Amino acid sequence: MQLTIDLPDKITLSETEIRTELAIALFQQNKLLIEQAAHLIATDIDDFYQILVDRGILTPPADPDDDPDELILANLRISLQEAREGKTKPISELWDGIDD
Repeated sequence: MQLTIDLPDKITLSETEIRTELAIALFQQNKLLIEQAAHLIATDIDDFYQILVDRGILTPPADPDDDPDELILANLRISLQEAREGKTKPISELWDGIDD
């Protein structure tokens, strides 16, 4: 689907900036999950999370060693979807490359 948006002349936003603003707005309205919003702007979930933190939309955990709840839940949803789709690895390969 192609969408055309006419902006006033004084507003100059790139396609990436428009996608980012749209992803943030839809996330804030609970219309997109964090991983869906990140996908909309073709970025990593961690990077989108950081955008939300930088804008004061989300608050990082008090302990920097803790993973944020939003990221834990997003990764869990992604893992469950991959399992449903049969995108699994044998347990013998789980730790392959961990020392690289």
